Amino acid sequence: MTEHAEPADWTGRRFEVTAGPVAHGGHCVARVSGRVVFVRHALPSERVLAEVTEDHGGSYCRADAVRVLAAAPDRVDPPCPVARPGGCGGCDWQHASAAAQRELKAVVVAEQLRRLAGLEWPVRVEPLPGGVLGWRTRVRLVVDGHGRPGFRAHRSHRVVPVPGGCPITVPGALDGVLAGTWRPGAELEVVRDAAGEVHVTELPPARDRRARPRRVAGSDVVTERAAGREWRLATHGFWQVHPAAADTLAAVVGEWAAAPGGGVAWDLYGGVGLFAAVLADQVGADGSVLVVEASRRAVADGAANLADLPQVRFATGPVDRVLARPDLAGERPDVVVLDPPRKGAGRAVVGAIAGRAPARVVYVACDPAALARDVALFAGHGYALTAVRAFDAFPMTHHVESVALLAPSPDVN
Repeated sequence: MTEHAEPADWTGRRFEVTAGPVAHGGHCVARVSGRVVFVRHALPSERVLAEVTEDHGGSYCRADAVRVLAAAPDRVDPPCPVARPGGCGGCDWQHASAAAQRELKAVVVAEQLRRLAGLEWPVRVEPLPGGVLGWRTRVRLVVDGHGRPGFRAHRSHRVVPVPGGCPITVPGALDGVLAGTWRPGAELEVVRDAAGEVHVTELPPARDRRARPRRVAGSDVVTERAAGREWRLATHGFWQVHPAAADTLAAVVGEWAAAPGGGVAWDLYGGVGLFAAVLADQVGADGSVLVVEASRRAVADGAANLADLPQVRFATGPVDRVLARPDLAGERPDVVVLDPPRKGAGRAVVGAIAGRAPARVVYVACDPAALARDVALFAGHGYALTAVRAFDAFPMTHHVESVALLAPSPDVN
């Protein structure tokens, strides 16, 4: 009987490889001696020298392209000096042109739909206004042992200082932060809101459980604008980080939801009610919009912001538990909008939505794998994907925002 030895730990080894197709997560796939190597800082078809950075055994390991031997036509010089192997882990595609970044993301979304949902679907990732730099309005930094703020390296706790700033962050947001010296181990949350005010909070090191967050600049309430409204919400509550994303997504949701006048709409994982505001305008005073959100602070902010819309009501709690409440058993929404966290909605929530038989489901997704898994779950309940739009709401990174429209399949009686 022949025993198969586990592969040796390749960490630190270098190989010349040809980078294959892009994979979800900001890397390309290569193969060495029968193993998959996920290579960051490469582009498809490039010949690179790859150094293994992480190997836990099994069928794959991770590597960085430490030298480019034959560059792809879409390769560019990264605008940030720490966007390199061993540097900041925040950006994945600074070495690719803007058009190439969007194409890579489109390939990933289409591949996830094909692999996880069994669908061949053409995808185009649309740019948002403003270009690929200077867009990020919400940033979290970490402080190293010398009191210098920076960002973590890829899949590491190591802090990479950024004394020259962060080119994807909105101009001016980090000026005062990077000039200061901070408590080692602390984290810094920085927000520049739509009014141009910068809000900075110092979060204590995890080891210091008795310390409280310290407000350094600004206040605990920010001002944002979207969907024709001004929003006041908790400084570090959820809001889209790209200044054009909230308006863009609200417009697509409104177009595809098309809630009828006097109808019923649900906004699940609704946050402060951005999409609920759009749905409320559609159903009118005689209609009803239910927002379900787990964060109590978000619900309080949403209720205050939408106090002029009595047709909107909020329910606090996990979506699966709220939808199982007896008082909602008889409610039949005409349309459901959901914007779940990165892990997706999952079997229970998809089943609860499909069981109410809405005419349309509008799904907003920040993770293409989760979207594809949930699309497959909806298909099991007789709902078919009818449209997809994707947006480059996180330029220079592998992240992409998608919106999908589902409706009962005509093949289902």
